[in-house]
Amino acid sequence: MTAAAFDLAAIGAGLSFAAALSELETALDGSTSVVVSAPPGTGKTTLVPPLLASRSPGRVIVTQPRRVAARAAARRLAHLDGSPLGTRVGFTVRGERSAGAATRVEFVTAGVLLRRMIDDPGLDGVDAVILDEVHERALETDLLIGLLSEVRELRDDLTVIAMSATLDASRIASVLGTDDRPAPVVDHGVPAFPLTERWAPSPVPRLDERGVTWGFLDHVADTTASAAAELRRRDSEADVLVFAPGAREVSEIARRIRGASDAFDVRELHGQIPAAEQDAVIRGRAPDAPPRIIVTTSLAESSLTVPGVRLVVDSCLSRHPQRDTARGMTGLVTTAAPRSSCVQRAGRATRQGPGSVIRCVDERTYAAAPARPAPEIAVADLADAALLLACWGAPGAEGLRMIDPPPRENLADAISVLRNLGAIDAEGRATDAGRALARIPADPRLARALLDGSPVVGSRLAAEVVAVLGGDLRIAEADVARALIALRGGRTPDARRWRDDANRLERMVPATQDVRSDLDGVGLVIALAFPERIARRVDRTAEGATFLLASGTRAGMRGPLAAVEWIAVADVARATTGAAAGSGAIIRSAAVLTEEQMERAASHLLTDRVEVEFAQGRVQARRERRIGAILRSASPVRPSAQEGRDAVLRAIVRDGLGMFTWSDAATAIRRRLALLSRELGHPWPDMSDAGLLATLDDWLAPEIDALAGGTPVGRVDLSSALRRLLPWPEAVRFDELAPERLEVPSGSRIRVAYPDPDDTSAPPVVAVKLQECFGWAQTPRLVDGRVPVLFHLLSPAGRPLAVTDHLASFWSGPYAQVRAEMRGRYPRHPWPEDPWAAVPTKHTKNRAAR
Repeated sequence: MTAAAFDLAAIGAGLSFAAALSELETALDGSTSVVVSAPPGTGKTTLVPPLLASRSPGRVIVTQPRRVAARAAARRLAHLDGSPLGTRVGFTVRGERSAGAATRVEFVTAGVLLRRMIDDPGLDGVDAVILDEVHERALETDLLIGLLSEVRELRDDLTVIAMSATLDASRIASVLGTDDRPAPVVDHGVPAFPLTERWAPSPVPRLDERGVTWGFLDHVADTTASAAAELRRRDSEADVLVFAPGAREVSEIARRIRGASDAFDVRELHGQIPAAEQDAVIRGRAPDAPPRIIVTTSLAESSLTVPGVRLVVDSCLSRHPQRDTARGMTGLVTTAAPRSSCVQRAGRATRQGPGSVIRCVDERTYAAAPARPAPEIAVADLADAALLLACWGAPGAEGLRMIDPPPRENLADAISVLRNLGAIDAEGRATDAGRALARIPADPRLARALLDGSPVVGSRLAAEVVAVLGGDLRIAEADVARALIALRGGRTPDARRWRDDANRLERMVPATQDVRSDLDGVGLVIALAFPERIARRVDRTAEGATFLLASGTRAGMRGPLAAVEWIAVADVARATTGAAAGSGAIIRSAAVLTEEQMERAASHLLTDRVEVEFAQGRVQARRERRIGAILRSASPVRPSAQEGRDAVLRAIVRDGLGMFTWSDAATAIRRRLALLSRELGHPWPDMSDAGLLATLDDWLAPEIDALAGGTPVGRVDLSSALRRLLPWPEAVRFDELAPERLEVPSGSRIRVAYPDPDDTSAPPVVAVKLQECFGWAQTPRLVDGRVPVLFHLLSPAGRPLAVTDHLASFWSGPYAQVRAEMRGRYPRHPWPEDPWAAVPTKHTKNRAAR
């Protein structure tokens, strides 16, 4: 029997998007991919799914970025359809499912659909997929767009619709469409009710090194309470919606408002509260109930519609993942909310009539915020995404039509993680182990900890620890073991949610009846997930301690675990607070770890080798046992001759040739050879630092052996070593081409100053008394006449008179002026009118040793 069609008229009563259904149907008649853009609250999430279900017999899957949104949308559509939840309309989120074989419309989180597609890439029985809230650019939604584009190449009957409140429609349409035709766009606009903007900047900073300041939370709460009281006097039916960056701030603001006034029903709305409480907020208030103040996260920007709101109070802050590539860490950071998000938030006040928004910043601060959020794919840890792509058969998203490709550096880090887990092979394809990890709805590292930790510590403890690490829980004093004790006996929403997650995870691994489960195994489970975060304390102060992680990162810590030598770190984040102890990072959750557990969890990071270095003028060797960057133990040993030689070579390359004492003779030989190399090229050797360092074995081998054997650096004769570079048979002309001294007409042999080896144009220089050059008509040239000598001509007293590399020009020109000035000052010295023809007399010779 054919199921009854959805009554679109009844479902769409009072919803603005009902007017756009005919346009959407027209678009669907001509294309199996459509982009829908409509403001929040117009009813697109409620109306588009039953429309598609009425056009085809198969299931319609609707993705939402959050569990609470998927549950709420399913409940609302089921209510409007008049059918029990889980029959015609259902939902599936992590840890909860209400759907069956007869379900026509199923709301799911994007992650649920991604993992479903790994086992069912053809989506058998599914006729349409609707991707909602695409504008948020959540990582999993972006991945789905890429995967679905490939599915549609094989299934031309699969309909894909991308929906959003604010959307770069043309860009999404080009990705969803074909190479020659973009997907059609249905853009539904509604007349905007008036919005009044008010500014209420805080007298104290919003953020400091620790995050959101208590003073700013006070300001948001005070602003809300005052504005809500004013609104109540004007409109007792109106509610207030307050946006905070995270669940902690939501709770703090709500607590402050409750303390300030009991005239309001203050509610919290975020992903950590029970589903029943979330539903109560979304349903609205009863006619005789007091006005509500709902304090929420970005959850209510567009994913959920809260009825009755006429005033929005916006902290203008948001929390999002950010990756520190240098440290290999990803964490949540609180920053100024993008202006597009703030516009979305303000729009919640005008969904049903005129409204107001109070932004807790000034206009200049608001204008300086980023225009729109960065795509999550650009800033998030990509390990889970990379594993899903590998399981799909598209490592690194190769060949997929993506809105934005994954950044190469972040992707490389993710691939490195997966290879260490054995989840992918050398070609990037998923291994059997990788596919097993992908089926567990958790980060691959946590999945590995669950699978490998269960046989050792017991499936229950492994599931409990993974549930803590995978949940958004605050760990008191950063001690995961203590947090487990509190959660086991807790009755808070966090504790209930944690138990549900732990139960679900425990069912995914074989039961371990005979394995002892106690808190001693907590550190091992964490280390199995994050072996590179095994850490050893390297410094201790009264305030806390600094730990060195196996990855090489240093991080500070306070609390009881600061006294422990070895820990397994679950969460480490960038920070500059005092707790970071100057390291630039802070440990937010960890557990005690024994060395035996460390070796079990991170055997691939263990090394035991002899390290030899040349330091302080001698070869030093020691045997080092390490785990990653952490030194476990070291003991001195005697190095072999080759080890010593290699250490000397590394030191020379590291410290450069400046580690040697260069004698005048060595410097002179190097410069003479450098000139020949510059002017003649091969076979004369390159005498630059780089050239000499590249040929150490050709000219410095005996000295390297001597240094390795204990000869002091200061006793190394570089002049003899450099002569080994003389090429044969050309070496016989070395003194002729680049003489050490130049004989002048007086008979003196003057030392030639050759240019620095790195100078590509300077000439050789001879500083000589002018009278000693009488008789030279032309400038002498070196290197077979290629390079003229630059003369620094001196007075009889050795003072500079002139500089020239062209003696003939000097004799015929400037010499006359020099002669006129010097004859009176030095009358006993000859100053002939024709110096090029004069013969220097014996008393003009330079008798000083040059």
